[in-house]
Amino acid sequence: MNFPENIKYTREHEWVRVEGDEAFVGITDYAQSELGEIVFVDVPTEGEALAQGEVFGSIEAVKTVSDLNMPLSGEVLEINADLDAQPELVNNDPYGKGWIIRISVKDLAEMDNLLDAAGYQALL
Repeated sequence: MNFPENIKYTREHEWVRVEGDEAFVGITDYAQSELGEIVFVDVPTEGEALAQGEVFGSIEAVKTVSDLNMPLSGEVLEINADLDAQPELVNNDPYGKGWIIRISVKDLAEMDNLLDAAGYQALL
């Protein structure tokens, strides 16, 4: 399992990497390994402003479908278009090319509600 130190984690197994007033969001290495082969990523919320914890889409694996939850409040600016043709990027590179959405962050203070790498590992 890979637990990068430069990102924050949710208890629902999403990660967020903040870059200025924007952030990239995806699912953790643990989550992708538990789900198995990812076959489809559905994010119908591009352009929507959502609160921390709200569902922004779903991820479908061979055997199950799982909701995706916003780690921070903000507006969904972009969906990773590469996932349409290559959803397996989430399996192969969950913290890099397998990112799911890019958001504008509404309130950086919400980062305090998230886990660091050690906290996330302890949760597992």
